[in-house]
Amino acid sequence: MAASAGGAAYLGFVFYPPSPRAVTPQCAAHLGANVPAGIARVGLFVDADDRAIEAALTTAPIDILQFHGSESPERVAAAKRRFGRPVMKAVAVAGIEDVIGAAHYEDIADLLLFDAKPPRRPDALPGGNGLAFDWALIAGRSWRVPWMLSGGLTAELLPEAVRISGAAAVAVSSGVESRPGVKDPDKIRVFLAAASALQSPESRGSRRHTPPPIAR
Repeated sequence: MAASAGGAAYLGFVFYPPSPRAVTPQCAAHLGANVPAGIARVGLFVDADDRAIEAALTTAPIDILQFHGSESPERVAAAKRRFGRPVMKAVAVAGIEDVIGAAHYEDIADLLLFDAKPPRRPDALPGGNGLAFDWALIAGRSWRVPWMLSGGLTAELLPEAVRISGAAAVAVSSGVESRPGVKDPDKIRVFLAAASALQSPESRGSRRHTPPPIAR
């Protein structure tokens, strides 16, 4: 409710059991049923097989598939064909080679999301680790599909992150939580207000997709 009221363009539902943010398809169905029209419901999957994706889609109203693992371009394309939904591919970034590698998904994905590469430890999650990457790595680049910035964003960091990266849309998770997996409505409102303040009066009318998603 806080995200919807604050102007989020996307709401994310995590179907990755190891994550503290994971929801069941039944829970996602309950929450997704109350999402106002015009806000896209995103299902996040990490190296999931078709059976797991189908189980979620059969129960929950998901508009976009987000792949946040090591899925190959071929795997993303196959899932897009099979399930008939737009797809978003997360690209884990630590260096310039990761940014260059995102080009492999441009002809397949409908959206790209640039996130920080997870730390090298056994319990690290693919995303939502509260880590940022060097935003200058994606600054000044153009892509054939829309893209979002993610990774360690908070309301305080948002103006600098957008200024450096040039992002028109952002995704947030840990930055609006009181602890891992527990969203804080006040932090959500503050984050979305900060994002709204970055948009020019002209863009508010012509780029309504740009308010940031609560993506995970």
